[in-house]
Amino acid sequence: MKKLLLIGICFIGFASIVANSSNVVLPLIEQLSESRANINLYSHLNGIAKYEINVDRPVGKTKNINAVTTGVCMDLPAAKTEEVDICIYGGTSAGVIAAYTAKKMGKSVILIEPGRHLGGMSSGGLGFTDIGNKYVVTGLARDFYRRIGAHYGKFEQWIFEPKVAEEIFNDYVKRAGFNVLFANRLIKVKKEGNLIKEITLQNSYNPTDATNIIVRAKVFMDCTYEGDMMARSGVSYTVGRESNSLYGESVNGVQFMQGHQFVAAIDPYKISGDPKSGLLWGINDHTLEPNGTGNKKVQSYNFRITLTNVPANRIPITKPKNYDPQKYQLLLRLKEKEPWKSIEDVFIWSLMPNGKTDINNRGGFSTDMIGMNWEYPDGDYTTRSRIIQQYEDYTKGLLYFVGNDPHIPEFIRTEMKQWGYPKDEYTDNGNWSPQLYVREARRMVGELVMTEHYCLGKTKATDGVGLAAYGMDSHNCDRLIVNGHVKNEGNVEVHGFPPYAISYSALIPKQEEAANLLVPVCLSASHIAYGSIRMEPVFMVLAQSSAIAACQAIDKNVPVQQVDVKEIQNILKSDPLSDGSTPEILVDNEDSDLVNITGDWKEETSREGYGPTYLKDGTKEITPKSIRFNPMIIKNTTYQVYVYLPKILNSSTKTHVSIYDGETVTEKVVDMSDLLVEGQTFGEWLPLGRYNLKPGNKAYVEISNKNADGATVADAVLFVPDK
Repeated sequence: MKKLLLIGICFIGFASIVANSSNVVLPLIEQLSESRANINLYSHLNGIAKYEINVDRPVGKTKNINAVTTGVCMDLPAAKTEEVDICIYGGTSAGVIAAYTAKKMGKSVILIEPGRHLGGMSSGGLGFTDIGNKYVVTGLARDFYRRIGAHYGKFEQWIFEPKVAEEIFNDYVKRAGFNVLFANRLIKVKKEGNLIKEITLQNSYNPTDATNIIVRAKVFMDCTYEGDMMARSGVSYTVGRESNSLYGESVNGVQFMQGHQFVAAIDPYKISGDPKSGLLWGINDHTLEPNGTGNKKVQSYNFRITLTNVPANRIPITKPKNYDPQKYQLLLRLKEKEPWKSIEDVFIWSLMPNGKTDINNRGGFSTDMIGMNWEYPDGDYTTRSRIIQQYEDYTKGLLYFVGNDPHIPEFIRTEMKQWGYPKDEYTDNGNWSPQLYVREARRMVGELVMTEHYCLGKTKATDGVGLAAYGMDSHNCDRLIVNGHVKNEGNVEVHGFPPYAISYSALIPKQEEAANLLVPVCLSASHIAYGSIRMEPVFMVLAQSSAIAACQAIDKNVPVQQVDVKEIQNILKSDPLSDGSTPEILVDNEDSDLVNITGDWKEETSREGYGPTYLKDGTKEITPKSIRFNPMIIKNTTYQVYVYLPKILNSSTKTHVSIYDGETVTEKVVDMSDLLVEGQTFGEWLPLGRYNLKPGNKAYVEISNKNADGATVADAVLFVPDK
């Protein structure tokens, strides 16, 4: 094994370290991309990029790589202190969007990522995006999915490969030119009164005092899934599940339901019927508490698994280190009662582009290692590392077990062996995601706590800076014995409510605890409300709002608790991409001032639509009906016009649309066979063409039931200006 120690010096200063250091480091990394290389980035500050690269023999080659790069190399110590306007901890999808926003608003920014990659779960395997309702995905979050779509030749897309997501996150860094410090983790927060003054970081992989870095900033933001900066700052938080009684909720605390459950009666003991033989692996010797009881148990984590069935890109699933078939005896016991039909019996096997997957938990026994993560939220780095390794061992072992154990039917083993690890994903981590799916860890207890009452619309936030729409969702938290049989506890799936606002007050601590900290990921919410909010697109939306708030706090020299929320809302509306470009114009059926309705249309509230409702007519043109969407055009330019159509039962095969550009009416017939819906969504934007539109409200798009042979839907129209 060769060891190369490189220190690349970039003379362009602190701006755009990721982008500019690529001239020195990225060519080297590209040479190593097909090798077994371990790359440790010690520091990335003040133009100094310090890497330790261990290079083994490249796959399919016989010679070791001789790394060659350009630039000036010298043995200099890493910078010890850095000072910026805004310090963002956590290179998750939220962290990247927050840093991009703040930098585009003219602030100096540093983004700190304890690992080696940006994007969190969005680049860590969660390609089957949890949406709920695309109406809630706004601003730069929507821009991300548009960029995903552009990569795959579509307007926008919600399923994607991990490497594609990571490339897009890296591109946000390059386009904005902010600084990223990889492989450094938080060990100390220094405060004066209620103000955070500085944080101390240590190298994540080779911690020594000699490489510690201090970062000072005016405003700090915690974008981690764990809430480490929040906790070390002395901010109030909670872990686990509140009792229903605390906030007057109905599905918090212990919940013994039927989702992802052992439906059949499964004996829990190693020798069936013999308690003295001990419990099968993965079962806890606990007593089921009454529904609604609060406790510190945390919903299960897992890895969102990327596999491929493309032979040229496939690495066989071999027996992993620490393999223990005893961990999967409960699966065999389950399948004795519920015989195998396919591998999708125990996995949600979602297909991604180019022959890849995003595999998630399904049923009573699957990829969720239930009850094994309770120490994680408050655990030290050693404890967390151990838990992450245990999850990796368990998950890789499960894949191998299903594909190779003789107790598994041959047709299932054959099906499993069609899949393997992709050669072109996670190339510096053994083709395995470095990101454990930490669904929930710490949750701040801030100025306001979001509860199920907000999700269900019983209470409405008046200071909303983002929307959520996914169901109240929790994975199981415990596996125990109930009436002599194995059962899971904690799964909740409550859907069916429209989008709701997330309060700005839920993103900020109490002022006496921290006046210059924002927390858009581990925000202030009850366990069950967090289960609705905790989706990657929503995190990005809240991060953009938080970055705007941070800039306001700096510009006005006020605590984050005293920023003008209306101004945040106005900026989000007038400059949603944080680049000064002309915003697109959305006209939804609920925009009563911009919509003219002719005839009696039925309002539907199901989640198939875009936004809270959509309008439907099922008369098949017996009575002519139409809905006219009238945009208020601000800029004289060319717009690409789209109509949103959900896929519903008994819909008309054709939808008649008229587009008026202020001078000419163009008739279009939209064929519903062109509506290809992919991912966790029920509709798509279909293009109507490009039109030059002048300022004012003369232009319109009209949807009618003309020549309809089924139900006609009128939902939303989008006008996207040329860039």
